[in-house]
Amino acid sequence: MARSDPHLTAAETKGLRAARELEGHVKWLESFTPAALGVLAVASGIYTYLGVSSLLEDTGAMSFFAAVAYSVAVSVGIFVFWSYMMRLLPAMRTASGLVGLVLSTIIGSFAIIAMSSWLNAAALAGSAAVEQHLENTVRDYQGGLERAHEIALSGQALGREVERARQTFEALADQERSGDLSGAAGEGAVFRVLTQKTEELSNLEQQIAAQSPLITAAFEEGNRILGRMRELTVAPGPVDQRSVLFAEESVRLAGVIASLNQYSVATLVTRAAQDLPASVVLPELDGRNSDVRAAQSSTIASVLSALDQRSQTLKRAADEVLALEPPAETVYNPISSADAVIRYAGNFVPSWAGAIAIDLLPAILVFVLAITQAAIRSGRDGISVEETLTLSDLKAALNAMRDVETTMAAADADLDRRSDPGRSAPLAPSSDKAAE
Repeated sequence: MARSDPHLTAAETKGLRAARELEGHVKWLESFTPAALGVLAVASGIYTYLGVSSLLEDTGAMSFFAAVAYSVAVSVGIFVFWSYMMRLLPAMRTASGLVGLVLSTIIGSFAIIAMSSWLNAAALAGSAAVEQHLENTVRDYQGGLERAHEIALSGQALGREVERARQTFEALADQERSGDLSGAAGEGAVFRVLTQKTEELSNLEQQIAAQSPLITAAFEEGNRILGRMRELTVAPGPVDQRSVLFAEESVRLAGVIASLNQYSVATLVTRAAQDLPASVVLPELDGRNSDVRAAQSSTIASVLSALDQRSQTLKRAADEVLALEPPAETVYNPISSADAVIRYAGNFVPSWAGAIAIDLLPAILVFVLAITQAAIRSGRDGISVEETLTLSDLKAALNAMRDVETTMAAADADLDRRSDPGRSAPLAPSSDKAAE
């Protein structure tokens, strides 16, 4: 409500001057704000087009028009939405209306992010995100290869346990040959039992040793494939084409890792350890007398007990290898640039920030304009219209009054002419005077 006192206080005068200054700035800014908003909307639409194009598998005319239509819709939507907010939100005076428009702005911002910003991020950092996916896949494959190689080498270490067992039975056989074991020198029943187990362990040891060059070759081949995959990760050229070659190499590497898993001899050692005491073929006792045969029987029983103990030792060692956590199964899944940007969003924060900023920067302008309009209204509150008139406003008002008065005078004269035609028409000269 305007006050009745025609004089302004110093504070009111200062506030009025500030309001007029802000109004001048706002009028100047509004002269190019729509153009700037249009440029932002078009830029967002262009990056949206690039993001949509990366999602469409078909490269035909229909896909092109679909991408163009979507990007144009995004540009128009962004321009119209922020134009509404810039006009309506700063002019809102009621608290309920202001809260409603702020909520609408927030919801609209989320909608813009959902339909545009993530595609903008895909256009800005899509190739880099796919390369990040390739790099992470290489790291996973490397971990799987090294783990499979480690398990295979642990299996090879069982060869030393087998070797120790073989050497033990070989030493016992030598003792039996010299008569230091059963007391009967020669190659009798006890010697044949020991020789039988020594040969079994020797065959197992040879099988384990035969796996060693295969493991080494597989590991070297896996490292070569990993090297090619790393080169494809950072190589120049379109990332889509590199992804195809990367997938082929990943299939080869998966086969190498599977081979390394099969080269582990832990399962073989476990079965051999179980068969070691169970597969003894007891020969006929060939002692010269009952005392020798009794000594042979007792020695064979001791040998069987030693076989059982050695079998348990080998089985425990093999079980420890089998208990090792196998390598995680790694499978390369091709990924689009848009999906890669979302999956590795934490690695591309600047790109996400730029993609969102280009869409939501007008929100800052909306709130700046709202604050400015609130300051203008605050500077004019409580001041009558007459007190806010400037000299230019007074001159414009006087000119308008003169135009109104001129128009009204012309209208009155026209009305008089229509009501009394005789007064407006000039008198014609008489016929007599004309004759004179």
